[in-house]
Amino acid sequence: MYTKEVMDHFSNPRNVGDIENADGVGEVGNPRCGDIMKIYLRIENDVILDVKFKTFGCGSAIASSSMSTEMIKGKTIYEALDLTNKEVANALGGLPPVKMHCSVLAEQAIKKAIRDYAIKNNKVIPGLTDVEIVEDHDHGEEEED
Repeated sequence: MYTKEVMDHFSNPRNVGDIENADGVGEVGNPRCGDIMKIYLRIENDVILDVKFKTFGCGSAIASSSMSTEMIKGKTIYEALDLTNKEVANALGGLPPVKMHCSVLAEQAIKKAIRDYAIKNNKVIPGLTDVEIVEDHDHGEEEED
């Protein structure tokens, strides 16, 4: 079962769309399973002024995208880098184990967008070089067709 928070962010997602000439863009996902997430960042003085997302996937993926964008808006890029998938899932009141990969996608899309920002601006961001982006995420046995 899904929590009220998951259903709310799925039915009424926040920050949907894209940002033209975004300062950082991160796209992650796996077309095989159908979950693809793209995060757009508008950053000024290392603060995330605006964030938008486009997600193709299940309700949990959309809810995770929506919640994660709410959690990083107005934060510094350093605070956003510290956001974990568990924090996203907890903010949603929990996700079923087979859907936890959706919160992982949200975390990774944000980190990839910040990495893009760093590259575009020739910035070295401590901790970012050690971030591993896993493109082929695991769903568990329950989602196999």
